[in-house]
Amino acid sequence: MRKALIVDDAKVVRVSLSRIMKQLGFETLEAADGQQAIDQIAAHPDTCLIMLDWNMPVMNGYDFLLHLRSIPEHVTQPKVVMVTTETGMNSMLKALAAGADEYIMKPFDKDMIAGKLDILGIDYD
Repeated sequence: MRKALIVDDAKVVRVSLSRIMKQLGFETLEAADGQQAIDQIAAHPDTCLIMLDWNMPVMNGYDFLLHLRSIPEHVTQPKVVMVTTETGMNSMLKALAAGADEYIMKPFDKDMIAGKLDILGIDYD
């Protein structure tokens, strides 16, 4: 089963995204900040998708993204969708330049998530 890592400091967001991702056929993992996300990726290198918030304590989503994309290219890189309240064009461009594959502004719903998966070419149920 495909694995999706949900990284957000808000438990309610993690629960909501996890429910949607499970409906779409993913096994879900969770992290409350970028450091926990690093640990999850190390423990689950077969993760194919990361749903990533920007503003979090310990390590924010942008810093996690920079770390993730610095991993050697021979390691399979998951797709990253930023899911954030950062709605400015500068933030979006900064995230995409750092290696995000797509960008969703909160609030989100299942159709928005499925649409981004379609754009990324990620199969789902």
